[in-house]
Amino acid sequence: MDDFAKASTTALAFLRKKLGFQLCMVTLTEGNDWTVIHSDDTGYGIAPGDVFQWEDSFCCEMVKGNGPRVAPNSDLVQAYANAKINQNTNIGAYVGVPLLLEDGRLFGTLCGIDPEPHPANLVENQELIELLGNMLSTILQIELRADKEEQRAERYQAQVMMDELTGLYNRAGWNHLVAKEEDRYRRYRHSSVVIVVDLDGLKITNDQSGHAAGDKMIKNAASALAKGSRPEDVIARLGGDEFGIIGINCDREAGLVLCERVKAALEQEGIKASLGLAYTSNSVRIADALHIADHAMYQQKRQKASAVDSPLTTPLIDNLPTSVHQQNSDDV
Repeated sequence: MDDFAKASTTALAFLRKKLGFQLCMVTLTEGNDWTVIHSDDTGYGIAPGDVFQWEDSFCCEMVKGNGPRVAPNSDLVQAYANAKINQNTNIGAYVGVPLLLEDGRLFGTLCGIDPEPHPANLVENQELIELLGNMLSTILQIELRADKEEQRAERYQAQVMMDELTGLYNRAGWNHLVAKEEDRYRRYRHSSVVIVVDLDGLKITNDQSGHAAGDKMIKNAASALAKGSRPEDVIARLGGDEFGIIGINCDREAGLVLCERVKAALEQEGIKASLGLAYTSNSVRIADALHIADHAMYQQKRQKASAVDSPLTTPLIDNLPTSVHQQNSDDV
């Protein structure tokens, strides 16, 4: 399923040559992350997967309505002249249109920049640029609808890889769906989060109350994780009393909200657990994030053990890494 990728790369090559620009690209915006999905570049050194600050960009101002979709001389547009992008990138001319999802929400942009101002007749290309943007939005919407159906089929196929005790995916199911989500990332560059949950005191429960009580604790924890997560998230029992959650299409803020919901659901069941949270990025994929989140979870578990007589004074969520998201320091 790569119609959007093919259409994007074809449109970018055509548009860059038509306008005589050095860079044209298709981008995704998530929170304040502005990610390059596809690019046709002959001078700026921008590659797919590069992440920049959305609020610093011309595209952000264009979407807000503060600047035109075609600016032959961007220095003459106050919103563009004042944008932080100018501190790191030489932009003389700009074009950009929003790419929209089926419900009207912003997906990202089709845009182009050149270091030199262009003649005023550049504006004559606005209708063409908007036509390309509408075409890409339509192809994207069709592909995302098909992708949702594909995702449902993947989950159905993975049902054979379920943990018998909890009804969650087992480690094999987790690995299967991780591979599918990685393929999806390569197409759309949506970020995700990984949460690792390890139950506190399962051994004590088994020793004092028997393994049936321990099994009930594990089942109740699984139910709480399902309640605290969203339908699109992947939840698995990774082994013993350790669970993993992939927060699909989650940026940092949404990941923290998801982690808080999971924590609250466990507390409602009276289950104590240690949690670790990690974010994916172009250089930190889901498998890497799992290791980072696992390390963070064990740090918290050790911190709890050393604070038996002096309880932790910060909330659980504050003990998690604030970010492992890799991001370029330059703005585009």
